[in-house]
Amino acid sequence: MTRPPVQPPYAPGGPTWLRPLPGTDLTVSAVTLGGGPLGSMPGLFGREVSAEEGVATVLAAFDSPIRTIDTSNGYSDGESERRIGAAIGLADGLPEGVVVITKVDPRGSDYSGARVRASVAESRQRLGLDTLPLVHLHDPEGHDFDAMTAPGGAVDALVELRESGQVGRIGLAGGQVQEIARYLELGVFDVLLVHNRWTLLDRSAGPLVDEARRRGMGVLNAAVYGGGILAAQQGGPTTYGYRPAPPEVLEAAARMREACAAHGTDIATAALQFSLRDERFASTVVGMSRPARVTATVEAAARAVPDALWPELEALLPPAHVWLDAR
Repeated sequence: MTRPPVQPPYAPGGPTWLRPLPGTDLTVSAVTLGGGPLGSMPGLFGREVSAEEGVATVLAAFDSPIRTIDTSNGYSDGESERRIGAAIGLADGLPEGVVVITKVDPRGSDYSGARVRASVAESRQRLGLDTLPLVHLHDPEGHDFDAMTAPGGAVDALVELRESGQVGRIGLAGGQVQEIARYLELGVFDVLLVHNRWTLLDRSAGPLVDEARRRGMGVLNAAVYGGGILAAQQGGPTTYGYRPAPPEVLEAAARMREACAAHGTDIATAALQFSLRDERFASTVVGMSRPARVTATVEAAARAVPDALWPELEALLPPAHVWLDAR
């Protein structure tokens, strides 16, 4: 007799919905609200988001089991942080147990130590928070490594902000894994955030994640829908990780949708739970820009998925040479 699926332990209210973030003294929820689309980036996420809708989304998260919010100084030129700050104001302060994580960003080509300090000051002002518990160095791979790591440079400044108590812990958030690995080897970061590189369709970040965990760092996994290709059971974009998807990736996604349907679920639920069930990840960051998405994501995290689905999906993984950071 086939055993019926049961609600997973990482479902809201379950034993591992709330968990410690290694490398910090923070507690996070299994799902984190991702603030990328919150400030409105239609060129990347496909739709305009009004200030009212963005603020309402954050307020919906406050009223949900989600206890972690991820944003960045540079998202929509600070608009994501402004909307989170507005929601915090309407809620008469950050609700108990909610953690807001942000990132430092360059201003144009300026990713100097002074810019890092200014970025933290801007984030603190927009969010209305005196204390920033975790601040990531954001997407450093597009900048000169030697300059970023020089004495007095961006990395140095972020370390000094932690040591002086102006921020709680510091993280490393980026894409291209070979370059991010160089920063990880510096041994100064507490947390790693990867995006688009540990999903149903791509495992580029595997060695990087394993090394971070070996060092005792917390790891956050973002963009588990690959920019949208894994977000809908019917159709979806033909891009992966914001670039045209190879035919092997498109074919794998189509066959994964069929497998999910055969097991009575959908690809978005599977894409989310693929990350949630991986114990290396303290939290999975999901971009949200409307209140209904908060509800839908929480429901997807709680949905029972048959165990038999996972080996079928694993067998459909595209070959490594088409992953984002294949070499």
